[in-house]
Amino acid sequence: MKLLTQELRQKLPPLYSQENEKDPMVICKFFHPMSSMTWYAIEGSEEGDDFIFFGWVHSDSPELGYFSLKEMEGVKVMGLGIERDLHFTPMRLSEVKKLHRR
Repeated sequence: MKLLTQELRQKLPPLYSQENEKDPMVICKFFHPMSSMTWYAIEGSEEGDDFIFFGWVHSDSPELGYFSLKEMEGVKVMGLGIERDLHFTPMRLSEVKKLHRR
């Protein structure tokens, strides 16, 4: 699966452009089918030969942070890699966080 399409590149705001937005839009979602970790991209930009995202990472310790396309493409667990949720609808970060409340 292609994690970052040209269409998605165009939809993602550039890095640092949303830092003053209190409740930014989450544009896309990545996940690994064998893990509960989920990466939600808010913005992203090319940096050298990589693409760097900024977003919310849901894990044991959820946090805002940066993640790399190359790193995600390199992850393989039991033969499976990270996938992009093809059915994810962009929504505000506050709404994404509500999806993960227990």
